Amino acid sequence: MHPPVPRSALVLLVLALAASPARADRPVHHDLRVTIRPTEGVLEAEDTLRLPRPGAALEVTLHAGLAPRVLDPGATIEPLGVIPATVPLERFRLRPAHGADQVTLRYSGAIRHPVTDASRDGARPMPTTPGLIGESAVYLDGGSGWYPDTGSGRLTFTLAVALPPEWHSVSQGRPPPPAEDTGPRVEAWQELAPQDEIYLVAAPFSVFRRGRDWGDALVYLRAAEPDLAQRYLEATDRYVGLYSRLIGPYPYAKFALVENEWETGYGMPSFTLIGSRVIRLPFILESSYPHEILHNWWGNSVFVNPAQGNWAEGLTSYLADHLLQEQRGQGTAYRRGALQKYADYVVEAEDFPLARFRGRHGEVSQAVGYSKGLMLFHMLRQELGDRPFVAGLRRFYRDHRSSAAGYAEIRQAFEAEIGRDLGPFFSQWVERTGAPALALGEVSVTAQAGGYRVSGRLRQTQAGLPYRLSVPVAVQTTGDAPAEVRVVRMDGPEAKLAVDLAALPLRIHVDPDCDVFRRVDPREVPASFGRIFGAEAPLFVLPSAAPAELQVTFRTLASSWGRNQGKVTLDRDLERLPADRPVWVLGWDNRWRAAIGQALAGLGAQVSATRSEMAGQNFERGHADVVLAAPHPDSPALAIGWLGTDDPAAVSSLARRLPHYGKYSYLALSRPGLEVTLQGQWPVLDGPLSRPLDPAGAAIPVRTPTREALSRQADPPGPGS
Repeated sequence: MHPPVPRSALVLLVLALAASPARADRPVHHDLRVTIRPTEGVLEAEDTLRLPRPGAALEVTLHAGLAPRVLDPGATIEPLGVIPATVPLERFRLRPAHGADQVTLRYSGAIRHPVTDASRDGARPMPTTPGLIGESAVYLDGGSGWYPDTGSGRLTFTLAVALPPEWHSVSQGRPPPPAEDTGPRVEAWQELAPQDEIYLVAAPFSVFRRGRDWGDALVYLRAAEPDLAQRYLEATDRYVGLYSRLIGPYPYAKFALVENEWETGYGMPSFTLIGSRVIRLPFILESSYPHEILHNWWGNSVFVNPAQGNWAEGLTSYLADHLLQEQRGQGTAYRRGALQKYADYVVEAEDFPLARFRGRHGEVSQAVGYSKGLMLFHMLRQELGDRPFVAGLRRFYRDHRSSAAGYAEIRQAFEAEIGRDLGPFFSQWVERTGAPALALGEVSVTAQAGGYRVSGRLRQTQAGLPYRLSVPVAVQTTGDAPAEVRVVRMDGPEAKLAVDLAALPLRIHVDPDCDVFRRVDPREVPASFGRIFGAEAPLFVLPSAAPAELQVTFRTLASSWGRNQGKVTLDRDLERLPADRPVWVLGWDNRWRAAIGQALAGLGAQVSATRSEMAGQNFERGHADVVLAAPHPDSPALAIGWLGTDDPAAVSSLARRLPHYGKYSYLALSRPGLEVTLQGQWPVLDGPLSRPLDPAGAAIPVRTPTREALSRQADPPGPGS
């Protein structure tokens, strides 16, 4: 899901310049009284600001055109000019009456900015608005300029919102009591824990509520759907309980699921704003929803210090998305997917260190901030052990709740638990660009007294300095026992390994559970759509025999998927498929469809002029549309893709939908509704880090010992945690 809505860089700069010298004093408190007029796109507001110090003058910013005036005798407000931007902001110098510790402003005006797509890197659409008071919805955040922002860094507030009949509001903190009528109302919100900004969301909502010992679970839907609401209320209680036991007490008085009319996935303090279509996807309850709940610990309670990079997305991904998969025994597959995403989308020229990650704006930034970020915390857990890792998380939360922190404070919390320096670990994973790459060589087996010795050499093959690594090496032996696992320490470009065993060794596999962040070899992961989407300039081969309408939709698809850098050609104009770039072969009647069949050799799949077969299932042309990705027949490190359809409407649908399936190798969609009936990944037949040591080992996998999920090993937090 998307990260919380960020303020623009310009807004941050303006607020930093406007900051008063009193930043270290008490937070500015806002006592806001707001009337929303959705049909006019207007708000009317009064705000009594409690100042950091009595008599302190300060600069504030407001949305241009709100015409603020002071209500206190002796207080003054002086305009300093408008900064033109997506949100035009106006700066003012505010002086309270002599010795006064508060000042009241009254202002009104329109805030109505359209919803636009903020995605980059050819990523899935990210609808967003910097601020909107519309006829059917209101969205205002700290960057909208709807309240006087002092740039003080932290604030507290009370908020009374007057709304039309049938409307309800949502903000941070303690919610208003249940409404007893359907007429005009005033709803009161309060948050006294320091915040980064103030949100105000409103719409004609149906509200569902369930009280719990930790606070209130709430669901705001745009229609009365009690069954859907109950599923989210139950999930809210379950996940808040899980993370309270794992990390520490839930920091807010409520958590609310709020339905948005455009497709968002935002996590704000104590609520999440999710689009109507996404809310109704069945898997969201087990994936994105716990992610947004967990953000109330990481990012919305312990705030991100942007100067050190956004650590919260990586840690939240690790303790939500990854942890839930780990509980189902799918932790290795999830980590392999994270490594695959980094390899698919992050080329050297676009890579950057975690210290520079601010938020997701495309596939490259997500692969670094989320995938590399979660792997950092997984490696830290492997280095320390589960109990010290959980203790470090709890200390970090306890010490920095309601304040900003970064990787330096994370490091300090874990060092305090284990009593040793973690500087080299954090330095190489946070401040350095790139990833290590591993190679296995000189493998041999020798008989010795009492058994066997497996020897070999691990090398780091990436350019630049070596990393300090702890690399698991597993050796599968005869019998029913799991593989023997040893950890090889690499403090330089290479290290010897020696594993003594009592039973006959059959196969060796380096990092079989994907415990090390590294650039995986293409042979370690299945060919995927993401491998083609991540390419800078893929080739799109169109069928020259296709009707004109289908040709047009194929070209539109190529423009979308190729990020305007892809090349387009007709099948009749090629003598052979190039082997220096990924290729999309489009259409059933493409003369290069036979190359797809060649690429599928050994994967248990095939295509012909009238049907395709995948995972033992047949799909007839005209009854289903099929998408495949396979190793390029002349360059296995690259991928070749095929889109089997004759339907322009299916092409348009897939142009939007397929980027959501980047990790998959194949997809089948039934006609006429284009429902996904099959999705999956090809099996990985072998790889450069896995070798048979005996003829019997050629056909067996390495079975590593089962590891318990983090949540099952953690003791509940003690009193006062």
